[in-house]
Amino acid sequence: MNPYEPRPASVKEVIVETPTIRTFVLEPKPPLSFRAGQFVELSVPGVGEAPFTPSSSPYEQKTIEFTIMKVGRVTSKLFAVRPGDTLAVRGPYGVPYALGSYEDRHILILGGGVGLAPLRSLFLALLHNVNAYKHIHLYYGARMPKEIVYDRLFKQWRTLKNVEIRRSVDVGDKTWKEQVGVVTVLLDKLPFKPKEGLAVVCGPPLMMKFSTQRLLELGFADEDIYLSMEKNMSCGFGKCGHCRLGELFCCKDGPVITWDKIKHLEDPFV
Repeated sequence: MNPYEPRPASVKEVIVETPTIRTFVLEPKPPLSFRAGQFVELSVPGVGEAPFTPSSSPYEQKTIEFTIMKVGRVTSKLFAVRPGDTLAVRGPYGVPYALGSYEDRHILILGGGVGLAPLRSLFLALLHNVNAYKHIHLYYGARMPKEIVYDRLFKQWRTLKNVEIRRSVDVGDKTWKEQVGVVTVLLDKLPFKPKEGLAVVCGPPLMMKFSTQRLLELGFADEDIYLSMEKNMSCGFGKCGHCRLGELFCCKDGPVITWDKIKHLEDPFV
């Protein structure tokens, strides 16, 4: 199938994650396969399209999931769809994670807010071959307990073999028993040496900026810090130029780009 041609996708389920975030379970026809790290252009017919990274496992062939925050015109219309409605998807685009090079290493997944959505796809892909890695460390921060994405899934994730979970909120409440503070507090007392692992970061730009600084302070190598640089990837294949990042295009050179490739830019997180 033409990778630039949208295909219809039936809405099978809409899951409310937080007051402003929902997961949309879609069934494209024909099925759309992707690899962790790639993104898809999702469109609401008659309204427009926007790029989103799938949040489901790349090993799930029938359906594909997107966890989306309501922030603009297209996402506002998305929040009005119901099971049985039809959307459209095209892609996938971008460069996937090179999971083969992650083997025999500690994998630190560091997410903030809705940034955990694309990281969930990576997490599920790693679980598919969990014994290939020394350990998977899933660290996540949100502003407050009610804004935690996938709160319904963390209890199950904590029981998984070879997985460590840490969570924090900026502001706790009387029900919160875990860490309080910005997400970088979770990086204190790492259970492994940075040279033995790599870090994958996704979240709001400011969170990614300070997380990168902290990872560098801890001793992570520039090439071992993977950043989800999701800009305005309108076309998806490097033609419109809206997602240019220095000499790179986030859509075709990323969206996941290692720090060593963009550290020379004045402020790549703007």
